[in-house]
Amino acid sequence: MSSWSDLGPRVASAVVMAAVGVAAIWAGGLIFGALVAVAVGVVAWEVARMLAPEDEGLALAAGTFSAVLLMAAHFVSLLYVLVLIALTAVSFAMRLSGGARLRLGLYLGWVLLAGFGLIALRARGAGDLLWLVAVVVATDTAGYFAGRLIGGPRFWPAVSPKKTWAGTVAGWLAAALVGLAFGGAGLALVSALLSFASQMGDAAESALKRHAGVKDSSALIPGHGGVFDRFDALLGASLVLFVIGVFA
Repeated sequence: MSSWSDLGPRVASAVVMAAVGVAAIWAGGLIFGALVAVAVGVVAWEVARMLAPEDEGLALAAGTFSAVLLMAAHFVSLLYVLVLIALTAVSFAMRLSGGARLRLGLYLGWVLLAGFGLIALRARGAGDLLWLVAVVVATDTAGYFAGRLIGGPRFWPAVSPKKTWAGTVAGWLAAALVGLAFGGAGLALVSALLSFASQMGDAAESALKRHAGVKDSSALIPGHGGVFDRFDALLGASLVLFVIGVFA
């Protein structure tokens, strides 16, 4: 029973987040952009707190500026956005030293690019974004239940000890089925790739938490921990999809 003890809070929080997310996706424009900006701003705050828990000012500044930057992305070109993201990540990282500096720069760069990717994807239409969300949700859901019902060898125990190969592969298959439903065999392959990217986003956040010695990125969402805990997978998939779109 203990392995299912978090299911109730997870489901309740997920329903609320899904309702807010679907409404914002449907509205699009500045409403969706504001939601992404706030979410990414909170993630940036969580990342900075994990890496420099003694410097609350850094965390607050990183979160606030990240949110403002993503809102500004509605009004400037892609090149300016990329330059601003790079400068933001580097400038805040320079407040730290050693490995923490590199980690803060990389993680801020990741979540800002991924957040911008979500905004750019919604600008193409709600359907594309709903597909990406469906891929991530299917991956997470299939992985959660397959991992607990089947169990078996761990996927990457040094980073994410709860993840199993059964859950990982189930996530790929579920994402491929989502791709088939949305657009056929070609999209199924892309969906499986993005499923893996979402899992790597989760692993990247797990690695940061293990480095920081914390269980959750924060305690803002019942059953899920922090905003980064809930959206790490989506941010991982969004970054890869954004890179594919830029270089395709």
